[in-house]
Amino acid sequence: MRKNDLLERAFKFGVDTIKFLRTLPNYPEYRMLRFQICKSATSLGANYEESQAGSSKKDFRNKVRISLRETRETNYWLRIIKALDDIKSEELDRLLQESFELKNILGAILNNSKDDDNKNIN
Repeated sequence: MRKNDLLERAFKFGVDTIKFLRTLPNYPEYRMLRFQICKSATSLGANYEESQAGSSKKDFRNKVRISLRETRETNYWLRIIKALDDIKSEELDRLLQESFELKNILGAILNNSKDDDNKNIN
């Protein structure tokens, strides 16, 4: 995968996630979930975008590491929605799968640019 492919994929994931969040019921717990997911799903792409202009390898790795954490958080919140069993949605399943794949890709990027403070990120 080329870097630009991942930039576009992360951007699309953020946009698709926001569109999905618009379909959730307006219950108080879903309002909280929408807020949390919107922040983490868009932050993963923003931090990966920033990593591309890193001033050093350490800066690059730090931004990718943040992207990975945000991806994991997004996956967690999406799994909460799935477990609530209120939403039957192919889009939710697709977003869960995409967050899982993005997590693996970002983890591989970190593992392939190893340094002493990073062992087996996934």
